Amino acid sequence: MEAELMNDNEIINSLKQDFKLFLQALWEELGLPQPTRAQYAIADYLQNGPKRLQIQAFRGVGKSWITGAFVLWTLFNDPERKIMIISASKERADNMSIFLQKLIIDTPWLAYLQPRSDESRWSRISFDVNCTPHQAPSVKSVGITGQLTGSRADLIVLDDVEVPGNSMTELMREKLLQLCTEAESILTPKDDSRIMYLGTPQTTFTVYRKLAERSYRPFIWPSRYPRRKKLSQYEGLLAPQVQEDLDMGAEEWEVTDPDRFSEEDLLEREAAMGRSNYMLQFQLDTSLSDAEKFPLKMADLVVTSVNPTSAPDNVVWCSDPANVIKDAPTVGLPGDYFYSPMKLQGEWGPYAETICSVDPSGRGSDETAAAFLSQRNGFLYLHEMRAYRDGYSDKTLLNILRGCRKYKVTKLVIETNFGDGIVSELFKKHIQQTGQFIDIEEIRANVRKEDRIIDALEPVLNQHRLVVDRSVIDWDYRSNKDSAPESRLLYMLFYQMSRMCREKGAVKHDDRLDTLAQGVKYFTDAMSINAHDAIKQRKREEWNSVLEDFLTSPQRSANHLVLGMNKEQRDLANGLDGDSPVPTWT
Repeated sequence: MEAELMNDNEIINSLKQDFKLFLQALWEELGLPQPTRAQYAIADYLQNGPKRLQIQAFRGVGKSWITGAFVLWTLFNDPERKIMIISASKERADNMSIFLQKLIIDTPWLAYLQPRSDESRWSRISFDVNCTPHQAPSVKSVGITGQLTGSRADLIVLDDVEVPGNSMTELMREKLLQLCTEAESILTPKDDSRIMYLGTPQTTFTVYRKLAERSYRPFIWPSRYPRRKKLSQYEGLLAPQVQEDLDMGAEEWEVTDPDRFSEEDLLEREAAMGRSNYMLQFQLDTSLSDAEKFPLKMADLVVTSVNPTSAPDNVVWCSDPANVIKDAPTVGLPGDYFYSPMKLQGEWGPYAETICSVDPSGRGSDETAAAFLSQRNGFLYLHEMRAYRDGYSDKTLLNILRGCRKYKVTKLVIETNFGDGIVSELFKKHIQQTGQFIDIEEIRANVRKEDRIIDALEPVLNQHRLVVDRSVIDWDYRSNKDSAPESRLLYMLFYQMSRMCREKGAVKHDDRLDTLAQGVKYFTDAMSINAHDAIKQRKREEWNSVLEDFLTSPQRSANHLVLGMNKEQRDLANGLDGDSPVPTWT
């Protein structure tokens, strides 16, 4: 095929005129399956979109590699063009540059782009193609915080410049937006000069929304067709193909690109990520409703009597109205109720582990809170919650230890941000005096509190894995009777849960909720560790597959690794999956 392309001017001209054809030919050269519908749509927008554009597509669609191919296509048409690739980190930008160099070297019909002069640049930082010598390189890679001024480019690609590490606070987002603005100053004043943003929103306050207000027209391709009631949130910016499907009667919430992600795969991702993160990164919905803005729902809990020493194999949750606990006091959002389990299944057995999660505080308006939690078969059981207003007095610590004796706690999980470990030392003294055998594990939080709480609790709640003893609800509602009515709510666990969102300072008091989240995170991390053997086995299989692939064809294997392909994708590319072999790299 390569020889034909080199000798057939008509085909070469077709590749130059249509980026989709170029992408298909390059994917075939790499031994990859034919581009999916979403990938073709992104390619079309890159070629025919406006001067200033942004591409927001669900995570994992391959938008970065498609845009990398577009950079090559641009040079394929005009080797004199100057291009800059900007990413959140210098390393990511360099990886894109290395990928492009490799494609130029290894693709026969792109090999003519290799520079002919010994003075040409050829590094991961910048490189030239076969063009007229110039002060500016053909392609330059730089991190968003790197030196942008002093450069000039005809095409600027900003690839995933928004990441969690630079967008979690308003100050960080303002700084990032300022850095993005600097890119305008390096764009050459030509009619065909262009700036392209591609990425996935990281917060509901994403900088991509600000860019849309500055004439950077978005192209949005969600993983599922939006529900009709949510269409207005996209403000008419859905990809034309998606909008056309909806106009033709596409079913809401159906998968938009089944060749990339199946229904089952998306369901698993939503369960693991939590609804709010899924809506953000796979549906590109940055205008969350109240129901989505506040992701921790009391309806996702399972409320029943929790045995202090044992639990069944399985607890089945059900949202049938018959399971609503009508006499339970609720302080959540309207329509959010507690549900009892539909059934308890299997044999009863002892808990695998029981812990006490403690969030200490100083004397004042905050509480020292303690949550008693157990784990069996992947279900977490909240026996009791306690809260104190006298800091970490001996009386408080001894009361917590009495609870530990009651539930046969084997580990205290203590946040050390406050007091720098003093509370742990006081606990050790009292543990020794009371003759208990309890390990202490210190936790130091380094993530913003709101994100930490939601990330810990939301996936567990979504899967209905947290079982709460009914007495916790009643105690929580009756607590702090001496406080003013307007402040009592603020201290309640379930009020804090229902009002928690990712905005800074979402709730005034969060001690009880933070304590619960800390205990839940301990168990979810532990359950991940229990799955370590399975993970090691998968890694062994993956590594053996890589070695086998490398021995068969080193060149093909290297390209598959560059593209980050997993075992299933490599098998497909090698023609080992399915009836029709897929072209491979030769």
